[in-house]
Amino acid sequence: MANSNLALVTGASGGIGLELARQHAQRGGDLVLVARNEAKLEQLQQELEAQHKVKVTVLAQNLTQPNAAESIANQLKQLNLEVGTLINNAGFGGHGLFHQRNWQEDRNMMQVNMVALSELTHLLLPGMIAHRSGRILNVSSTASFMPGPLQATYYATKAFVTSFSQALAEEVAELGVTVTALCPGAVKTGFVEAGNLDGVAVWDKAKSAESVAKCGYQAMENGQLVAFNENCLKFMLNWVIPFLPRKTVLKMSRQFMEKA
Repeated sequence: MANSNLALVTGASGGIGLELARQHAQRGGDLVLVARNEAKLEQLQQELEAQHKVKVTVLAQNLTQPNAAESIANQLKQLNLEVGTLINNAGFGGHGLFHQRNWQEDRNMMQVNMVALSELTHLLLPGMIAHRSGRILNVSSTASFMPGPLQATYYATKAFVTSFSQALAEEVAELGVTVTALCPGAVKTGFVEAGNLDGVAVWDKAKSAESVAKCGYQAMENGQLVAFNENCLKFMLNWVIPFLPRKTVLKMSRQFMEKA
């Protein structure tokens, strides 16, 4: 039987993923941690096992590789581990004009943010449905609610995540599984450095990864469809942006991403 107490977290070596792993361990849940950096995963493994007396498994995996999700699923089978909670957190962005950006970087972004997320869900969801028990948390972004000049690919990948999550939630609503899309605003993580976003003013008021993880984990536990960590952003995206002219939204979106 699937272990509803076992959560798999991608991108668990830092930022929101690390804090989501801590949230689960604090509740006595066992974990499978996935990221590229095995040393950081092992460090977190030691912390969580010592502090919370939970069992933590480390799977070092590069999600930019096309076979990564299948490899993870195969390793889970070999270890006889059935996941009851899937937290698709891994993702990254990148700044700049689309035609000037390195195509391989954007391709990898799409692979991690959309393909790996979808494939891992496709591989693990049937087990949840078979036991009529499961939770999925997909970490998306407030960026998913509008196009993003200067981050065109990133915003588009997050639009996919939010749309996919909601559609999937409806499909499995009567099958014992919930799907939640977490849509935070700016968060203090390694995202800024990795995405070449230094100098973008919106990150000056970024929220802590811990606060975002608490919000997302609670929303997942409650079976919430879409979760925001900031009420002002929720209001803007639901009640202001949709009623503005499209070109105005595009100009505003670009201004948010302009560097000082």
